[in-house]
Amino acid sequence: MKKRNVFILIVLLVIAYITFVGGKDEAVESIPLTSFIAGDEIYYDVQDILIEKKAEELDKQFRRYNKRGVFNGTILYGEYGREVFKGAYGYADFRKKEELSVESTFQLASVSKMFTAAAIMVLKEKGKLQFDDTLTKFVPEFPYYGITIRQLLNHRSGLSRYMSLADKYWPVDKPINNEEVIGLFVQYTPNPYFKPNDGFHYCNTNYALLASVVERISGKTFDVFMKDEVFGPLGMNHSFVYNLNGDSIIRYQVPVGVSGYRYRGWRPIKVGDYYLNGVMGDKGVYSTVEDMFKFNLALDNGTLISNSTLEEAFQKGSPGYYKRKDNYGFGWRLRDNMDSTAYHFGWWKGFRTYYIRDMKNDRVLIALTNTHKGLSSEALWDIVKDEKRSQEILSIYRQLD
Repeated sequence: MKKRNVFILIVLLVIAYITFVGGKDEAVESIPLTSFIAGDEIYYDVQDILIEKKAEELDKQFRRYNKRGVFNGTILYGEYGREVFKGAYGYADFRKKEELSVESTFQLASVSKMFTAAAIMVLKEKGKLQFDDTLTKFVPEFPYYGITIRQLLNHRSGLSRYMSLADKYWPVDKPINNEEVIGLFVQYTPNPYFKPNDGFHYCNTNYALLASVVERISGKTFDVFMKDEVFGPLGMNHSFVYNLNGDSIIRYQVPVGVSGYRYRGWRPIKVGDYYLNGVMGDKGVYSTVEDMFKFNLALDNGTLISNSTLEEAFQKGSPGYYKRKDNYGFGWRLRDNMDSTAYHFGWWKGFRTYYIRDMKNDRVLIALTNTHKGLSSEALWDIVKDEKRSQEILSIYRQLD
């Protein structure tokens, strides 16, 4: 054990003695804590000890998960703006036995939606749109009226699924992009599920259309806008939006990032590219756990989006909606039974992704995997909730009061 840690443990024992035994001895009670070490130094050194302990626990835990075949991916856990733990377990390529690293890039699937919402909020702060503007202000040919940007963000537009529409009318061997999705709605005008703002229906169409709004306003393709306005400024150098811009055929496999895998029995099979990968906004962002932690810090510090605008992202979009346990904000699900907790999970073509943001306790957990089945999300929630750790940290504050 390091000498400093031994020293800190001795200090903690003295604190415990003062607290639990010292009451019987006035001489002991008279010894000030600062005679041993400054309060701030105690706090930070004990934090280091707790971080080291937590990191060891998590590493053992995810090694077990990987050995059992339920976790193949990368993970990062942070507290109070600090990385507590990050690790990579398993393979980027199962056949070649190429191992993952924390710099491996994964398809985020629906976790991409929070980045699309961030792009909309950036435009709002630039004065380019308001949340209650109608979609047809920016996409005038769209054949449904009265749908607002806010309703798209909150999944309250009532629009039907673009994927079902494309499966019916678009050849699956030809890439489709956002503008072509709009064209399908113009041409076939499928019946909506309900009138705008009459209910909640989680639907990828909403976020594909939000990406189109970004493109119409900025004059840039969505992937370029995200690079220029989000990833670049935050130093997310390994992040990008995958697209099929200019492609006329579907590749055998996605040429970027790690591949997604499905299991056929016990055997992992690489998932190929897909015509709907040309649609951006609802999915398509590739990132690393380290880059996503940078995004999390930017949210904490208000460096990308102001706190006043960001507060709207964490407001319940359907306050009167009781059919589901959790509500939805701007690109975030809002945990009903946890104070100030937002999250999103994603699944797409062999990828499963998890992002949990506990704002009350200043904790974040990011897990990226490239297999279509694996660990239950409850195991990740247990890491974030960890009441024992909360008590340990709280006890440090009490000693310093």
